[in-house]
Amino acid sequence: MTSGPTLDATAPDLTTPDVTAPGTPARDRLADAPLLRAARGEATRHTPVWFMRQAGRSLPEYRALREGVAMLESCRRPDLVTEITLQPVRRHGVDAAIFFSDIVVPVAAVGLGIDIVPGVGPVVAEPIRTRADLDRLPPLTPDLVPDITESVRLLVAELGETPLIGFAGAPFTLASYLVEGGPSRNHVKTKALMHGDPQLWHDLCERLATISGAFLTVQVEAGASAVQLFDSWAGALSRADYDQHVRPHSARVLTEIGRLGVPRIHFGVGTGELLESMATAGADVIGVDYRVNLGEAIGRVGGSYAVQGNLDPALLFAPWEVLEAQTRRILHEGEAAPGHVFNLGHGVLPETDPTVLTRLVALVHELTNRA
Repeated sequence: MTSGPTLDATAPDLTTPDVTAPGTPARDRLADAPLLRAARGEATRHTPVWFMRQAGRSLPEYRALREGVAMLESCRRPDLVTEITLQPVRRHGVDAAIFFSDIVVPVAAVGLGIDIVPGVGPVVAEPIRTRADLDRLPPLTPDLVPDITESVRLLVAELGETPLIGFAGAPFTLASYLVEGGPSRNHVKTKALMHGDPQLWHDLCERLATISGAFLTVQVEAGASAVQLFDSWAGALSRADYDQHVRPHSARVLTEIGRLGVPRIHFGVGTGELLESMATAGADVIGVDYRVNLGEAIGRVGGSYAVQGNLDPALLFAPWEVLEAQTRRILHEGEAAPGHVFNLGHGVLPETDPTVLTRLVALVHELTNRA
């Protein structure tokens, strides 16, 4: 058995030309956007704010548009992707749009049998558990996702001065879905494979890193100004397991995207104990969930990274005075970091009143106005 690759061993080939070098018109136009300045650790005219899952079930216009349309279909239709991504920007006045997609879109695009079942989540027809199964995961090439390129280009044209954040799932979370066959509470099969056949595990994650990196690259080359690598299930791991079995593969994705010159946000759920490792995987902005104090999280990553977060989504249901007090606290704590992007500590809950989100954006902008 092997102990797994090192960070250097999983680094991408650096000979690929930089297709988004400084001077690209879209990049230049957005250079002073608050989100991008905060991600670079630069002064901003106000603290930027956006919300994970801001496009989705909390919006009545989203529910009306999605009625009768399967999730994967909605992620592959440029007309729907464009409209869904724009809806919260129009309604809330957030400082960034997040590309509407799902973490399983790229693995479905390469031909893996997977569906998103309402009320369940991603379900894999034939889970990946043997070396022979790896043959069902070929590389993702741009010709497999022309709709993604079209969607991003349409969005960039519509968004104007508002940046678009590209989106992909991290290798560990993708691997967990593929090995378990769907969502899992304890990740038993995933961890058993990780420890029982580490070489197969690393080979699987290397393929998924290649797919996630390619999916993000397509979005950036089409015009996305930043990316977020989302690791839903990394919080199920010890730090030792994360460092040995997961971090090298996330690092491969983040290193590849780093060559494209856009900020990289790295976010995981329940990952307070992993923040330092997640930061050293190659992020520019560390997403912090609501389970750890933002000030403490800044200390854990040495105070040298921009941070994103981290209001508890449940507090959107609390009285306004409570929500305002917690927002003030988080904004104050965020001042200790080189840059702060205000966000939730996870996604918007479906039952959330959209008017609260709109009011919250206005509050953050008002409290941090530096004009």
